Amino acid sequence: MKTREQPGLTIFGRATSSNVQAVMWGLAELGLSAERFDCGHVYGGLDTPEFREMNPHGLIPVLKDSDLVVWESCAILRYLAARYGDGGAFWPADPAIRAGVDMWAEWGKTSFCSAFTGPIFWARVRTAAKDRDKAALAAALDRFEASLGRLEAQLRGQDFVCGTELSLADIVIGHVLYRWFDIDVPRVSRPDFKAYYNRLAARPAYRDHVMVSYESLRAEGA
Repeated sequence: MKTREQPGLTIFGRATSSNVQAVMWGLAELGLSAERFDCGHVYGGLDTPEFREMNPHGLIPVLKDSDLVVWESCAILRYLAARYGDGGAFWPADPAIRAGVDMWAEWGKTSFCSAFTGPIFWARVRTAAKDRDKAALAAALDRFEASLGRLEAQLRGQDFVCGTELSLADIVIGHVLYRWFDIDVPRVSRPDFKAYYNRLAARPAYRDHVMVSYESLRAEGA
């Protein structure tokens, strides 16, 4: 993907944050690079006056583009696509086509990822087995499988969520799939969906920024 000339970009956030991973993956797919500073979790730094001046909510990721500050992962990705993208499939210039990408990206952020990260990933990886609510985890897995079924239907007959090329929707949805396929939970066999994941995993930017060890997040006894 061709991009306009970029100034210095800086990302604040640890490599093990899934939301940071989405931004770093999206950056790379846009042909951009950024200097990233670890903060959050074991690194701390989110409550300093300097960080709160950038993001009053004290959350990562945060993007600095010269003097401009942008927070929230999807807002960052849309800004980067609008500012430095070429108006192609990643985030189309045509508002009617772009709306399709945005709808799936919004669903990915608010429904799909939220149904995985807290109820499943935190419950399975970031919670000790002795403290785990097995019934709640089982119910969460059932709900997530229902979401996967809807996503699988959308993918039928095409390589990516919104067509033949990677888009913002794939970034928002796909960045949690490495963890979904890697953690020890029961999964419904979905060969076509697994093929979609394999297409993502074959991309160098995905391997570099998403397929990152999360062992430092694992609770003792999880």
